[in-house]
Amino acid sequence: MDVTQIVERIDDLFNITSKEIYSSESGITYDAGKKVKRIGYCVNLTLETIEEARIYGVDMMVTHHDAWDEIFGLKEACIEKLTEYGISHYYNHLPLDDCNFGTNDSLLKKLNLEIVKRTHEWEGLYFGRVAEYEEEIELNELVKSIENLLEEPVKFWQFNDRKVKRVGLVCGNGAPTTCLKEAVENKCDVYITGECNLYTIQYASFKGINLIIGSHTFTEFFGVESLALKLNENIKELEVVRLNEEHYEA
Repeated sequence: MDVTQIVERIDDLFNITSKEIYSSESGITYDAGKKVKRIGYCVNLTLETIEEARIYGVDMMVTHHDAWDEIFGLKEACIEKLTEYGISHYYNHLPLDDCNFGTNDSLLKKLNLEIVKRTHEWEGLYFGRVAEYEEEIELNELVKSIENLLEEPVKFWQFNDRKVKRVGLVCGNGAPTTCLKEAVENKCDVYITGECNLYTIQYASFKGINLIIGSHTFTEFFGVESLALKLNENIKELEVVRLNEEHYEA
């Protein structure tokens, strides 16, 4: 199949309510103009992950993030390297955070949590969740579960003595206090995300909500994996492989 045919199959997986928002948050960064037999998936488009794709003989990369604009010159360097290697690239950002097989839902499923509501709305899409355990657990137990799942150490702050029943989650960058505020308003015992700053910690302390911080990359990984596996199910002749990323955030 060619790249556009695969992207059409991806689009079919999503409930697209706004084509304008969807196309601004997903798309093809580079089309090498050749048939795709093997897809490599990971969270970030970087020179390192492109090199991984070359090593694994990948025809097309599927990632959550496009090359970051904040890393000046990275996108141009990535396109140059993709062109050199003849590897196509597609990314899907906010729609993958919003959908029922994406970043947030996939992580919660791995943690055996039941989704209560979708939260953190932007332009009709939701990039956060509130979820609950059937029975309360200790905070340390949840921390260990997340570390085992992400395969990396996490940071955590205990600002209340309650067991954990209700969890607020924003995969990736949920550091802004406006994100944490929704978890507070939904009476969550703990807030989980992939980034924090001084304000995040101080606001959690002020409101008495426990805080668990993994990495931006690996809190979002399972949503990208889920997308790749769905493609593999729908296109039997397509091979998918995981591209390795370093745990340097941890």
